[in-house]
Amino acid sequence: MLIERPDGMYCFREQKDRVYYVSEKILKLANTIQHNHLISVGTCFGKFTKSNKFRLNITALSYLAPYAQAKIWLKPPAEQQFLFGNHVSKAGLGRISENTKKYDGVVVYSMSDLPLGFGVAARSTVECKNLEPLSSVCFHQADIGEYIRSEEDLL
Repeated sequence: MLIERPDGMYCFREQKDRVYYVSEKILKLANTIQHNHLISVGTCFGKFTKSNKFRLNITALSYLAPYAQAKIWLKPPAEQQFLFGNHVSKAGLGRISENTKKYDGVVVYSMSDLPLGFGVAARSTVECKNLEPLSSVCFHQADIGEYIRSEEDLL
């Protein structure tokens, strides 16, 4: 769905351990520039770490959120804590999508369906029902607050 879109063809390109999502039209234009002079092209989806694992950037959130299968919604008081980089506790959990398994990647939403970031489910949907209020239900991975905190690293 991300590759073949109604507004044209898109692709993923890797440059300097970063993966970019770009339309083929822009990619053809970027090919006229020497690679050593090109800083970035398209939207940075993530990067490969030194141990060769892929880590999603928050810049990919608006593209991936509509297709997320596992979702977590936060109560308003917990939104600010998540945006400061903290994990989500049971007390801050508004709802969780059905059949979410432990360690699934999740998209974190506000109660008004605004995507706030990415996380990893610390507990399954079934386990969340019987947890204590301070137990973690979602480990923080990335949030939209990073646009301010890590502005220089998002390229």
